[in-house]
Amino acid sequence: MFSLGSWLPALPSLAWGWAVLDVLLQGESPRGWHGGGLGTSWGMPVTRCCLFPAGLVGACAVSVLCSLLKVYLYIQCLNDPERQAEKEAIRAQRRALEPLHVVVLTGVLALVGSRVAALVVLEFSLRAISTVLSLGKGAHSSQLYLLCQYSLGCGVSCGLSFLLEGAPHGTCNLALAAGLAGLLAAYAWRLARHVCTLYELHSRARYCGVCILLLTSSHGIPRLLQNALAVTFAMADLAAVALINRDFLSTAEAVRFWTPLTICYTLLVIYMQEEPRQSTSGRPVYQTVLVRMGGLFILLFTVGRWTDILHVLLSLLGELWCLLRAGVMLEACQRQ
Repeated sequence: MFSLGSWLPALPSLAWGWAVLDVLLQGESPRGWHGGGLGTSWGMPVTRCCLFPAGLVGACAVSVLCSLLKVYLYIQCLNDPERQAEKEAIRAQRRALEPLHVVVLTGVLALVGSRVAALVVLEFSLRAISTVLSLGKGAHSSQLYLLCQYSLGCGVSCGLSFLLEGAPHGTCNLALAAGLAGLLAAYAWRLARHVCTLYELHSRARYCGVCILLLTSSHGIPRLLQNALAVTFAMADLAAVALINRDFLSTAEAVRFWTPLTICYTLLVIYMQEEPRQSTSGRPVYQTVLVRMGGLFILLFTVGRWTDILHVLLSLLGELWCLLRAGVMLEACQRQ
């Protein structure tokens, strides 16, 4: 492939700038930029630059999930005369906060390291499998979809970072993915706004194609989300295991890390088995987040790095931010 510098004037003073642009376009670190460890190499700014598009894709995936779930819950509340207060609460959510939510979540996902993001993905996957098995065949939990918001963002950004690591024009691929994800998130947000504003009128008049489609098939939204999340987390789990194992130099070192991790995650899953049977207040959900991140903090404090500790704290902020943003829908799911 031709270098970008071959298309531009050969000025010696701008040679370093051409190299930087080549790095950003190809997703590679030029010769001599590699360092000894995470956060200590000259290639770190380039890595962070590539993580921002991946974080944006993850944040847009969370936005699409929330928008579709908002549509489903609004229609369910509209069809139930006893849940009109919940319907009005969902409609009254501030629309201006949606772009802020995406921006904040993008920043958190871009700053959290791939090691901690991979651990968050694996922990939620085990918790989701345990919850689905406890619900029984054919059942679903809308609350689980809201609890997976931050884990979904970590899974998407982690998977993209792993798949495009070192790929030619990796940054361009991430930029294209971020643009398409942003477009999809914008359309999902417009759909949620349209439903909350005009669905009640259009479903009666029967002249809006979108509302007629939702009138007949809105009950299939949970199944659609379940299948999409299953595929996403299956690929994210494979990327997470690969990202964690690449830091180990020997099998013994990997065993010393995976053994306490497996024990910690098993205890967390057993603890959270009682979560669906908790009271309808939102307090147990936030307590569960603190317990999960506290266990991960203690684990990485003993077998991790100091950067992992900071990333766990950022993950705690990301989890709480997602739950606070979806507080109204979370209450509607708990009362369902």
